[in-house]
Amino acid sequence: MEKNLPIQIESKTLYKTLATVALPIALQSLIASSLNLVDAVMVGSLGEVELAAVGLSNQLFFVHWGVMFGFASGSSAFMAQFWGKGDLQSIRKVTGFAVTLCVGVSMFFFIPGMFFPEHILRLFTNIPQAVDLGKDFIRIASVCFLTISITVPFTAALRVTHQTKIPLKISAIALSTNTFLNYLFIFGNWGAPALGVEGAAIATAISRLLELSLVLYVVFIRKNILAGKAHEFIGWHKPLVFKVLITGIPVMINETMWSLGMATYNAAYGRMGVTEFAAIQASNTINTLFIYAIFSLGDALIILVGQRLGRGEMEYAFALAKRLLKIGVYIGIFSGGLLILSSHWILKLFNFTPLGLHYAMLIVGIYGIFMPLKVYNGLNIVGTFRCGGDTHFAMCVEVGAVWLIGVPMVFLGALVFHLPIYFVVLMAQSEELIKNVICVKRFCSRKWVKNLVHDI
Repeated sequence: MEKNLPIQIESKTLYKTLATVALPIALQSLIASSLNLVDAVMVGSLGEVELAAVGLSNQLFFVHWGVMFGFASGSSAFMAQFWGKGDLQSIRKVTGFAVTLCVGVSMFFFIPGMFFPEHILRLFTNIPQAVDLGKDFIRIASVCFLTISITVPFTAALRVTHQTKIPLKISAIALSTNTFLNYLFIFGNWGAPALGVEGAAIATAISRLLELSLVLYVVFIRKNILAGKAHEFIGWHKPLVFKVLITGIPVMINETMWSLGMATYNAAYGRMGVTEFAAIQASNTINTLFIYAIFSLGDALIILVGQRLGRGEMEYAFALAKRLLKIGVYIGIFSGGLLILSSHWILKLFNFTPLGLHYAMLIVGIYGIFMPLKVYNGLNIVGTFRCGGDTHFAMCVEVGAVWLIGVPMVFLGALVFHLPIYFVVLMAQSEELIKNVICVKRFCSRKWVKNLVHDI
């Protein structure tokens, strides 16, 4: 009996496909994280207290984004496999279901954000100035909870159907608008009132509303291939709903609990002092600039590998995922080095005290060293496991690592042993070491290689 020959993936074709699919997603992610960097730099120029206030306020938005991204990511696995089958009608149904669920969930963020922002902030910090400055930011920007709940699922659908340049262009317009409005309303330029932190919230809210308007315009007014009548988005049948929920809810729980874990980290950091939290906020913003761009390869992995799984090409899907993971690790090594080398110049944009700059430099250095490991783990959890519907296992690994390892280590270091902030950040990275061992074993087992749509 002959052994199966190894699958050969033609490099030129793969890189061309990645340039078409992954590169626009990476650029969009870079623009999205640049929006946060622009906000942080502009607000940070006002002082460390203002930077800390916006950073703490953004924790609620960060958790919400995790929930939206989670369900959209779980839905993308189905969209990708339906795209592989050429079933556009089912993609519309999955998109409509994702939007409906995301809008419903977002109300649980919008209501407390609009009416009880100070209570939310007190969960993350005991610094009175940060609560006072941050409550108005949350209240004004709370409209973003509703806009994002629609733009994220539609963006996922555009990406899956290989229309990645559309979200890229829309994000570029949103970034430009946000930056210009920040310039007007934070500092009071061109006759506008100088509103400081509130000005940043107004700029963010307007740019998100514009982003939603452009997405809806492109899809429905310009008659995109995703456009359809209302019943095509809401005419769900039970097998589809059941499978999407079974796959998507673990991803939503995964991203929600991960986001809450990161917010819990920040709740501990926020009790270490204004300087310490400002250093964390700036470091995380810079790190995110790199991480989001790299993790766009995870979205590409869901799309490209998911299409193969939808066609029943299991061996090719496994080989392709293995190749993409390898590329991801190389990119992680390069990006980690670039992060460390560029951090000195980027951090000088912030209005830090010498101690705050020292803390931030050390934290960014730790992030750079651990980046290849973080990228490998992330691409497995966000990419390979999800595209095959292995979302329950991915959820257990991610949530377990954060809450059973990361959170206890951060609270012990920050609030029990009162260690320096950079050492606490180093302790938090222990979760990545454990995840790596588990992810390697699961990937090699091939238990994630599944066709989700063959019987729908």
